[in-house]
Amino acid sequence: MEIDDSLYSRQRYVLGDRAMHQMAQSSVFLSGMGGLGIEIALCFVAVQAVTLHDTKQCETWDLGCNFFIRKEDVLSQRRRVEVVCPRVAELNPYVHVDISSSALDDNTDLSFLRKYQCVILTEARLNLQKRVNDFCHSQQPPIRFIGCDAYGICVRVFCDFGDEFEVSDPTGEEPKEIFIQNITQDNPGVVTCMDNQPHGLQTGQSVIFREVGGMVELNGTTQQVSVLSPHSFAIRDTSLLQPYAHGGFFVLVKTPKTFFKKKKSCIEFTPQAPLQIHAAMLALETFQEQHSRLPNVGCLQDADVLICARFLSSLQAPVNTELVHCLSRTARGTLPPLAAAVGGVASQEVLKAITGKFAPLQQWLYLDAVEVVRPLQALATEEFFPRGDRYDGLRACIGESMCLELHKLRVFMVGCGAIGCEMLKNFALLGVGLAKSSGEVCITDPDLIEKSNLNRQFLFRPHHIQKPKSTTAAEATCEINPDLQVEAHLNKVCPATENIYNDSFYSSLNLVVTALDNVEARRYVDSRCVSNQRPLLDSGTMGTKGHTEIIVPNLTESYNSHRDPPEEEIPFCTLKSFPSVIEHTIQWARDKFENAFVHKPSLYNSFWQTHSSAEVVLQRMQTGESLEGSFQVIKLLSRRPSRWEQCITVARLKFEKYFKRKALQLLHSFPLDTRLKDGSLFWQSPKRPPTPIEFDLKDSLHFTFIVSTARLFAGIYNISYTEKVCIETDESAKKPDQMKMPVSSEEEREAIVQLEEAIATDRVTPEGLQMSPLQFEKDDDSNGHMDFVTSASALRATMYSIEPADRLKTKRIAGKIIPAIATATAAVAGLVALELIKVVGGYEFESFKNCFFNLAIPVIVLTEPAIVKRTLIRNNIYFSIWDCWTIFGHEDFTLSEFMNAVREKYGIEPTMVVHGVKMLYVPVMPGHSKRLKLTMQKLIKPSVDRRYVDLTVSFAPEADGDEDLPGPPVRYYFSPGAGTP
Repeated sequence: MEIDDSLYSRQRYVLGDRAMHQMAQSSVFLSGMGGLGIEIALCFVAVQAVTLHDTKQCETWDLGCNFFIRKEDVLSQRRRVEVVCPRVAELNPYVHVDISSSALDDNTDLSFLRKYQCVILTEARLNLQKRVNDFCHSQQPPIRFIGCDAYGICVRVFCDFGDEFEVSDPTGEEPKEIFIQNITQDNPGVVTCMDNQPHGLQTGQSVIFREVGGMVELNGTTQQVSVLSPHSFAIRDTSLLQPYAHGGFFVLVKTPKTFFKKKKSCIEFTPQAPLQIHAAMLALETFQEQHSRLPNVGCLQDADVLICARFLSSLQAPVNTELVHCLSRTARGTLPPLAAAVGGVASQEVLKAITGKFAPLQQWLYLDAVEVVRPLQALATEEFFPRGDRYDGLRACIGESMCLELHKLRVFMVGCGAIGCEMLKNFALLGVGLAKSSGEVCITDPDLIEKSNLNRQFLFRPHHIQKPKSTTAAEATCEINPDLQVEAHLNKVCPATENIYNDSFYSSLNLVVTALDNVEARRYVDSRCVSNQRPLLDSGTMGTKGHTEIIVPNLTESYNSHRDPPEEEIPFCTLKSFPSVIEHTIQWARDKFENAFVHKPSLYNSFWQTHSSAEVVLQRMQTGESLEGSFQVIKLLSRRPSRWEQCITVARLKFEKYFKRKALQLLHSFPLDTRLKDGSLFWQSPKRPPTPIEFDLKDSLHFTFIVSTARLFAGIYNISYTEKVCIETDESAKKPDQMKMPVSSEEEREAIVQLEEAIATDRVTPEGLQMSPLQFEKDDDSNGHMDFVTSASALRATMYSIEPADRLKTKRIAGKIIPAIATATAAVAGLVALELIKVVGGYEFESFKNCFFNLAIPVIVLTEPAIVKRTLIRNNIYFSIWDCWTIFGHEDFTLSEFMNAVREKYGIEPTMVVHGVKMLYVPVMPGHSKRLKLTMQKLIKPSVDRRYVDLTVSFAPEADGDEDLPGPPVRYYFSPGAGTP
């Protein structure tokens, strides 16, 4: 199978070329087309072929957990595998999908499995899993085996990839170049990182050295390290090497690691498994063997039988009876979000099994959602009984009352990308917002669907490309559950749309879900949720990593309560003259694109929109008037090309300027032997001296730069692009007359002369006063944008002896692309949907869980959210971020009356009142005492439709001499009835 870059680019950033090609040659067998099986099938990426196996018919029950089964499939009693096969195949035209409905049991000849590289069993009894696992383990090479089970609130994954499974890259992290401060001449030698930069190494790992000055024997060698501190490590004996002089860097060398060393299939017991849940699920297996069924919903007698099972009675610890009761009562049911979460995890293990990339599970993973059902145990047993509809599986876990609460929910989801699609699927299976009288899911996203979205945004198909994400996702979700009430918008959620998403809108909601890919948008939505006291469920992914954060009014901190460290900006001097790593040259190329093809054309258009006549501009300049931007604009006009051949000439001159003249100028200013005041060399790591590049028409990289640059110039100047390329190679050749450089040293006179020439030569036409600014578009390979950035970055890297990056890596860095993969997306969306149930149920703080995971390692960490902080003002008066005091005024309400109202209502003496950045009242400011008599209306001057403003009011401290304390926002309403939405 061929790899389609436009479809798989985000996955390629996560998996790499080698892993993608391995997947393209692999076949997978997946048994069980229930909710868990279909979640695993959803996340398959670019395998060559998959066989879907199942023997069951579609039932009403399946509608609540299998999003590919429809009501008509149940009515026609079709086989599940026949229904889901074409719908799975539709997800990816490059994957061949087969079906099998033959029996798979204790009597089945398993030899047919030899053609597969990986076998996954779901909905299979443990004895069958053992038999299939033993068969797979015995093959040469071994077939990778994964068993996955979901019983109500408990799920598990088991992996066995053979006796010795070699992993090429256990973490998937990209090694960084770390610059060296010093290397001692000792036994062992000690390496210190520059500027105390942490190396991030572990003892036993190996690094390779490059560009070390003095101790040149280390260059190109691989050394095993022994970590001494976060900023230093020891290597081999360096006492006989030449003394270290300067510079150099090292890079981590990734070495293969072997897993499952001589482990047999150990389904029955393993010390890595959480003992209580492991034993409980083994007891459940025994119950099925003895009774040929699962425990009945809500049956206490069945639960007691489970507790007495030998696996539990043999535990050397008290039995967790609550866990066993919850498992017994819900075993027949299904929690779709939990299946989605474990489906994502299991799918990631499939990718590991096929590619040998990332560390696999060893060997069990258990997840449970006991905290979801714990508060529901006191409900009547009848709450959980089946009623013959699509929610029977869910009802068995959370009861009828909670199902009805989910139906009545009003949810606002911001973003309909990868996480958004997964969330909508979970909403449909949970029945969120389908009550016609009160329920609704409102979604918004301004983006259109692109081809690269299709492999991880499963609601979209090829015929949806260039259609709006929100409306398309809404239609697809209603196919899963036709009863869902979905309203789709095409808006951004930002200050500009507050007339749409106003306080009344937020007041009508039960909760907000973000499915965004940028921090600023999250911060804004969070601020609106805090202001309107609405819960917020946030999540995000980056490659195999994911996080969820649950924000509940008056219980937890908000998203804005913590701030990630700001992204480090590359210093200007580094970009301009001293790049040391490939990221610097890529950013330089992006800056050149923005300056030449976006900023300058925009400035040009703006100038001529303000000064529409060149003759008037000339007259004003001749009288000595200075017009902002005129020099740069007239220079662009005087050099404006009119033919494709001239665009080629401009591009050739840019090559000379960027990659030859700049290097010569820098080396003239700082010769190679330049030394600093302390005697050390100027040119030492991380500074790299440039080498001028001589243009070579036969060099494909040089040629690509010229053509792509010329195409972009042709684009902004509205010149037809042709395939004809005639490149001037004579460096002494002069520019065409219409592009000659100004000869006078006085800018004013130069500009006047140039403008006079432009007018005289009829270049000042309506077309001549217009340019077409470009907008950088990384995903359109036909527009030449990435050709320019890739070639410009690679040439600059070559000039500075930096290893160039390929097009894919350049595209990721230049486009600030967040690596993405469907496995992590499914996991975060499932975990968020579990928290949604808790929010709807009004659960206590201890029930909520934030999560961070890295499926590559693999690590899953569940923690309680940060509890809301309460600040003491005085006299036992506290406030938190969720508090907002309110004062209702009227048209003649004065500032003095406002302060008296705060004093009387809240028992605090106000000392200062601020509106945004405007000081309304500060006692020490001259004239502010007179403001007390002014009306709030006059001081604030609100817009006509503004009902209130949030003011910052400070209060006197308890102790004299302390600074005034800011309290919670004080919301001042301009009229008594303004508080009603």
